[in-house]
Amino acid sequence: MALSRCLPWLLLGLASVAAYEVPVHDTDYSRQVCTGMWGGQKAHINVSFDGTSQGQLAMVIYEWGDMEFLGKVTSMTDDSLPKTYVCTSDAMRNNFCNSSQLGRFILDLPDGKSINDTSFWSARVGFGGSGNSSTPSEVSTSGFWDNPEGNPDVPEDENTVYTSPWLARAYDRRDDLNPSPTGILWYQEPIQYQVRKTGYYCVAMVPVTVLSSSDDTTDVPYHPTYNGLVFFQNTFSGKLPATDYPKVNFYLAMFLIYTILAAAWGWLCYTHIQDLLPIQYYLSGLVGFLVVEMLANFAYYRYLNAHGRGAASTVFLFVVAILDAGRNALSFFMLLVVSQGLSVVRESLGRTMLKCQLLAGAHFVFGVLYAVGIVELELESTSALVLLLFVIPLAFTLSGFLVWILYSLNHTIAQLKARKQRYKLSMFTKLYYILMATVLVIMIFFVVSSFTFSERLAEDYAAKTWKVQWWLLDGWLALLYLAVFASICYLWAPSANNRR
Repeated sequence: MALSRCLPWLLLGLASVAAYEVPVHDTDYSRQVCTGMWGGQKAHINVSFDGTSQGQLAMVIYEWGDMEFLGKVTSMTDDSLPKTYVCTSDAMRNNFCNSSQLGRFILDLPDGKSINDTSFWSARVGFGGSGNSSTPSEVSTSGFWDNPEGNPDVPEDENTVYTSPWLARAYDRRDDLNPSPTGILWYQEPIQYQVRKTGYYCVAMVPVTVLSSSDDTTDVPYHPTYNGLVFFQNTFSGKLPATDYPKVNFYLAMFLIYTILAAAWGWLCYTHIQDLLPIQYYLSGLVGFLVVEMLANFAYYRYLNAHGRGAASTVFLFVVAILDAGRNALSFFMLLVVSQGLSVVRESLGRTMLKCQLLAGAHFVFGVLYAVGIVELELESTSALVLLLFVIPLAFTLSGFLVWILYSLNHTIAQLKARKQRYKLSMFTKLYYILMATVLVIMIFFVVSSFTFSERLAEDYAAKTWKVQWWLLDGWLALLYLAVFASICYLWAPSANNRR
């Protein structure tokens, strides 16, 4: 099966691999798994297979920076043809490789560069000894690394059979970190690849169909089967991929910052408890809520790191999603009542307060539905109408909040100007500048993010962005919210002049 047309889509799928332990099967459509890794003395990749695996496969482990050396260009005139990645009989006839490379990935290294100068570990891996080739089976699988002619057929000969029980250790020992075995590596224990440098590492494997030898009773080629697990061990302990692990420390830091903010706010409230305004009670509740939310986020990623994904983590994710929806609803509600001058321009909002509460309640409900929908629905198979049912209600309440907040804030500022209340006017003017600055920052970052995500179909997108994906999706918004919230708390901090 030709792969050049589906290359971007397959690599996009690889970029979304989030499991620290990735299962692999001979029936997988994609023939490689990739993830970012932080290099160190303890970092390594383990590849293991169960006892039911049979046949042989070509396998390579490498860092993405060496991707250009993997495979040979099939045609210099026809760009639609993909590279030839695995050494087969046809590849030998076309002078892409020699007999010593049969059943292995082709490495097209430039003159003066050896495999020891790259990150490649390459081998032809066999299961259950060398007597599996006579079992008839239909060759039907295809995938990313298949050659243009289809699944590779590799004849057995004296150049490719080597019976050492563990070639990665028993063959001619070299000084390189991950030496590639010669001949066939008969699998007996997990294959380990040491990771000393930080990078984006990939494990690719393709079943090779071994043609029957001359003394077999059938000429039907045997299609290998395998079930395995790729285990990425980073410098940290746990089951999170390196892409998500920074969130553990990030949310711990955010929890500590909000705890300090809550303590300072609580002290000010205690000191001026007789002069507290209604809006300061709302802010107090939101400060406490934020401490709980950051703690829940930290606990969620700690749990994922310790136990991996499962039913319990899904329930935990729903709880975090509900807290996030609650935070958003409370934040917009607080901004709305502040912009209407509660406790500063007027003591009570009357029936308007009920309308604000109803809008906040609706925004919370739609936010929870949206969060649950994002988790439960498969975006690729769900109809656009169903997706819109989750998105449109939340968009309406969000738009309602934004329009109402800006209208109320401008109206309050106009009232204060007319009354010539300069101190209160300065508070609301500063709030207006804070909100406008926030909108400007969001717009700038949106443009930058759009340029970044526009390259998501590029081959090397995941390799370039795995270190900062968490920042683009979560980090900067959390810090922006912290900056805005802290600024508002500073403006409305309890003081002896609360009711001036």
